Amino acid sequence: MNHSFFRPTLALLLSTSLLTLGTGCVSQKKYTALQSQYDELTRSREQLQAQKTALEQDKARSEDALRSSLLNKNQQVNQLNDNLSGAQAANSQLSADLRSKEQRIAEMQRILDQKDAAVKALRKKVGDALLGFNANDLQVNVRNGKVYVSLSEQLLFKSGSTKVDPKGQDALKKLATALQGNQDVNVLVEGHTDNVPITKGTLGMKDNWDLSVLRATEITRILTESGLSPAQVTPSGRSQYVPVAANTTPAEKALNRRTEIILTPKLDELFQILEAN
Repeated sequence: MNHSFFRPTLALLLSTSLLTLGTGCVSQKKYTALQSQYDELTRSREQLQAQKTALEQDKARSEDALRSSLLNKNQQVNQLNDNLSGAQAANSQLSADLRSKEQRIAEMQRILDQKDAAVKALRKKVGDALLGFNANDLQVNVRNGKVYVSLSEQLLFKSGSTKVDPKGQDALKKLATALQGNQDVNVLVEGHTDNVPITKGTLGMKDNWDLSVLRATEITRILTESGLSPAQVTPSGRSQYVPVAANTTPAEKALNRRTEIILTPKLDELFQILEAN
């Protein structure tokens, strides 16, 4: 129903009635009161209409704001779901990588434990094989995960000589026997001297480098002739440059004139794991 059509008609009828009343039985006073009431009702109606319009506008704005807010929230939820899915995938990959690293670390630790056990067993086997020798002439120790067999010059060589004495040969043969069958052990023979220069022309040697290298080579020959594989033995000479004492007294010089046979278990498995990382 169109209320706007009735409003002017109502106003016209009311006005006509008032005029009729005014000229008839209604007094001027009553007419004025009715006119005032009519004006007041008209103003009230206009105010209510304005309020209604304002409320409708507020409602429209609120609905638009709510729709916009709802759309924004939906977008945020979708973004959070995407982020959560990505985070879950990343976390799953991270967990898999972590498990893989933990497995590699555990494997490395297992190999290191095996290596430590092998070093201890090797040290005991070598020590038992060389029990009969003077502790001042022959020592077996573990350092840095390796077995060091340190033999004094007094046990092995006469001064300036590269020929191993019979007692020294006996020690080397017993060592070779103890190591036979251990193909997973690298053997490094290091010759060491004190800082006293050799006599020039001694057996064609120029200096302590030659002396240390030739002594190491001679010991290597005895070890390989006694059963060790030449592929696992390496001779080397360190001359006077890796002393264990200060080279200031005869006793200190004697300590530096030595041969060290360094036994190192092979770590091929460990190196493969490290390279894979």
